[in-house]
Amino acid sequence: MIPFTYQLADSAEDAVRTLAGRSDAVFLGGGTNLVDHMKLGLVAPKLVVDISRLPLTGITPTADGGLRIGANERNTEVAVDPVVRSRYPALARATLSGATGQLRNLATTGGNLLQRTRCVYFQDVTTPCNKREPGTGCSALGGYVRYHAILGASEHCVAVHPSDMAVALAALDAVVVALDRDGEHRIPVTDFYRMPGDHPERDTVLPDGALITAVELPPPPERARSEYRKVRDRASYAFALTSVAAELVVDDGIVSSARIALGGVAHGPWRARVAERSLIGAAATEANYARAAAAELEQAKPLQGNEFKIGLTRGAITATLLALGGEGA
Repeated sequence: MIPFTYQLADSAEDAVRTLAGRSDAVFLGGGTNLVDHMKLGLVAPKLVVDISRLPLTGITPTADGGLRIGANERNTEVAVDPVVRSRYPALARATLSGATGQLRNLATTGGNLLQRTRCVYFQDVTTPCNKREPGTGCSALGGYVRYHAILGASEHCVAVHPSDMAVALAALDAVVVALDRDGEHRIPVTDFYRMPGDHPERDTVLPDGALITAVELPPPPERARSEYRKVRDRASYAFALTSVAAELVVDDGIVSSARIALGGVAHGPWRARVAERSLIGAAATEANYARAAAAELEQAKPLQGNEFKIGLTRGAITATLLALGGEGA
């Protein structure tokens, strides 16, 4: 057992002050990711600041007709909330797709967004990993890559982000609300995650010592329908080989609005901007959905061993859009 100091935060501001300037301190929410990493020896914080009892909960309407979800709201509560289920079904289904019921009962919204990759090399401290120890190399290159990236990767890291919830939030144009010493920050989920580049050790753009306090969703467009589809090796407790969160509006057989994000294929949720542009103003047909998916994946760079993800993702995008928009619906 590696000893550490435990401290219960009195307020969000107190938690931020406590972590300020300390690289050896961490926040503890649900603990479903952090505790695993401490057991594996991936992290060894000297100070653990417990934020789980802070009043950062609740699912409440915003002034513009959207929704605010507290960072400490448990995943189960998000998934079963009647407003989430009726207005943001992609988010409800994505959240239900993650982990197991027991973990969802404990995991928090903020923690879900900040969970780290499940790359087998990242979690094995006996192997080189640039994400865990910058400059040591990437063991996945030339190794087992079935679950690894086909979009946005670099020579330094090919890991993918494991969150299902984050993919839906990216498609729904959600915003992360965070607090640090300089005050409150609002970061679109589409800008929140970094592609690995030369610094894969940094997963997000969140300032050091910042605390996520909430996630806010804008009101969905009128007549919008959303869906989340996850393709995995087994039906429960498995991470995505690929996943699609999509929101679509079809007017008189023409796509007037399209928002699409992909999971299991990149270092963070991958917003499918190319596919979206291809769809706007196009007829709502299976052929056009497939064409948009193919256009998005022209930039894919699979590794030897995960080439199948291109076809799998193309099919998942097409099937999800067809379920939402139908043939000329």
